Amino acid sequence: MSVESYSDFQALPEGCIANALSLTSPKDACRLSLVTPTFRSAAESDAVWERFLPPDYRDIISRSIDGPDSLLAKFRSKKELYLQLCDNPIIIDGGTKSFSLEKGTGKKCFMLAARDLYIVWGDTPEYWQWVSLPESRFPEVSELLDVCWFEIRGKINISMLSSGTKYAVYLVFTSKSGIYGFEYQPAEASVGISGQDGEKRTVCLDLEGEQRHRYQIVPRRIFFNHRLAHIYRRQGNVSTERITEYPKLRADKWMEVELGEFFVNGEQDSDLEISLMETKGGNWKNGLIIQGIEIRPKAG
Repeated sequence: MSVESYSDFQALPEGCIANALSLTSPKDACRLSLVTPTFRSAAESDAVWERFLPPDYRDIISRSIDGPDSLLAKFRSKKELYLQLCDNPIIIDGGTKSFSLEKGTGKKCFMLAARDLYIVWGDTPEYWQWVSLPESRFPEVSELLDVCWFEIRGKINISMLSSGTKYAVYLVFTSKSGIYGFEYQPAEASVGISGQDGEKRTVCLDLEGEQRHRYQIVPRRIFFNHRLAHIYRRQGNVSTERITEYPKLRADKWMEVELGEFFVNGEQDSDLEISLMETKGGNWKNGLIIQGIEIRPKAG
């Protein structure tokens, strides 16, 4: 940058610089704050960070179980509020959802609590139980005791999400002493608009599933069936196999597995429906602890 250009920037009113910064992104504003003291002052202003917050952030915060005043009055600046919402999800809608922001973009993220999901046999104490875990963001999580049919469903209104954004959907779960019954029985996930066929994926909930697949650790009977299917596919009699999604460890020490993705195109007042179910029952399963289903912007 030439001396003249630098002087021109210095001569700009701080309000003008703040307005320009508000048209960038939170990440860019933080970078540009290093240019000059004037830029730093403008980048810290409420005018900039108010633009980075979602237009309906006050309405969402008003649904917090702790009350809106406890959060809005706690922080001296909009930047502090923004960073708080990025690093510490708030619990809303009576404890059935959490809300946070993606730090780099300010896009909205939600998690549907297990209590906000439809879980087959979920209210039958012999099959599932509701417990509290200190590491969960929600008051309750759902623990699988024993079922021979696994199926969960959830939905969120698309208008709650950030427009023009590709979202990914994840099941967030853990286990106390291992997950059993899913070793060789993947489930089918579906993500899509209500009333339409959703994107389908094959999902493995076995924590060692990726390693088993890599080294082909499968019983002889299942290996034979897979080999036969492979032969049929080569003959053109069976459709191409879907890519299987495997669990991954999150930063908060929970596990997650991707169920699908969805692009929010403009203002849509429909429900995004999410399901995860096995395609063949009869195998007893246990050990899975569900915190919820998270909907967040797709990385990359």
